[in-house]
Amino acid sequence: MGRAFKLITLAVSVVGVLLFPAVASADHDDRVNFRLQALGHSANPATFLPEGDPEGPAPAEINSDLAFRGNLVFNGNYDGFRVIDAADPRNPQELSHTRCQGNQGDIVISGNLLVRSWNSPAAEGATCDGQPVPQGFEGLHVFDISNVNDPQVVGRIELPCGSHTLTGVRSTDTNDFIVYSSPAGGTCLFFDVVRVPFENPGDISIVRQVPSESDRACHDIGVIQGEVNLLGCASGSAASVFDIGENEREGGSLLRPSFLYTVEEEGVGPKPAGQPHSGSWHSAAFTWDGEVLILGWEPGGGAQPECEATDPNVTKSAFFYDAQTGEKLGQWTLPRAQTAEENCTIHNYNVVPTRNGRYVLVSGNYQAGTWVTEFTDPSNPRVLAFSDPRPITPTQLGGAWSTYWHNGLLYESSITEGLNIFRPRGFAADAMRPFVRLEGDHNPQTQEFSIDFGDEETLGDETIQR
Repeated sequence: MGRAFKLITLAVSVVGVLLFPAVASADHDDRVNFRLQALGHSANPATFLPEGDPEGPAPAEINSDLAFRGNLVFNGNYDGFRVIDAADPRNPQELSHTRCQGNQGDIVISGNLLVRSWNSPAAEGATCDGQPVPQGFEGLHVFDISNVNDPQVVGRIELPCGSHTLTGVRSTDTNDFIVYSSPAGGTCLFFDVVRVPFENPGDISIVRQVPSESDRACHDIGVIQGEVNLLGCASGSAASVFDIGENEREGGSLLRPSFLYTVEEEGVGPKPAGQPHSGSWHSAAFTWDGEVLILGWEPGGGAQPECEATDPNVTKSAFFYDAQTGEKLGQWTLPRAQTAEENCTIHNYNVVPTRNGRYVLVSGNYQAGTWVTEFTDPSNPRVLAFSDPRPITPTQLGGAWSTYWHNGLLYESSITEGLNIFRPRGFAADAMRPFVRLEGDHNPQTQEFSIDFGDEETLGDETIQR
């Protein structure tokens, strides 16, 4: 990989961690926590329980993905998105809850714009921010968030296969917000490149459709810019990597991604009907130096208990590959077995922008909860911290949809609960320091710069402004 590994020995072995975890005395229900301190919670109760269930239903506004701006947290859900002020992480305050049906509710932000996925064909009478939505509509809505207390819808676009997930990048050349939208339909074997002009967001348009180079559409897309300029498309049984700008290769740009290679892993991907562990590559991310590609997959569509002790390692692992070649470097397997009542996969995650070259992954894993893993040596990753909730009663789909590092804290979007905030403690906190503080907008799927760990001038900056 072109640099020496930096290894630091854990004071407590992983075996000891798993056998004798400390139970937190504070917050976030009855969890088993190790080196994570529970801080604040912003409630938004939801459930997948069917209508008429004696235990439900709560509002059907399942909590999904996250974006950040300073102390503000944008939390998508199946019926819109919330804006939360987390300046006091022990007592986060909801500022607004914009209603917009269409489920999934993936979000990205840039400047005064927020773009949200509409995942399923709109039912008759559907609305978004009080405005009628045509029956059958699938695609994107654009919001003006200059007033976070009252966001306003200012544009929309229908996409051929709807929109399941989003990744956004700012084009400084054209003053546009470029959005990579992954289709809701797995048979649509492409992702949409969508242009949203900052000065006239209502003029949103499709630039092109890029083939996924796999047997399914991209599920989630990860991007790193700076000196690296790569895009990872997690899709089906073959995750694909694209060139999107100036780097060692030629040919790609933000508006015209150029295919480089695919990654396949034995056991990952769609299986014949009736076979266990069928799924798709789910999420992609990169280390901040652009040397390692991190992939996770979602067997059982996220609804199945794929992290039991009897499940194969492949169903409960994050995988590490050389980002330039696709060569496998290692994998991390969830070490704490989950029960048959807990849906579980390695779902949504990001990498801490450390200044010292350490690789630290923060991941949300449904009912396995939130985990922090160091993989500075990708062939020998180890657990730094975790917060594992107890099974939801009555049994239903739930847990951590996403957990991300943001400026020293961990933010977890819990499907049925809302937003949970954690502070790493002890060795876990030390492993994440020193870090680059992110000012401006932070969409976890987008790494807007890269870090050269040998560049003292870059690493000496207190913050990186974007």
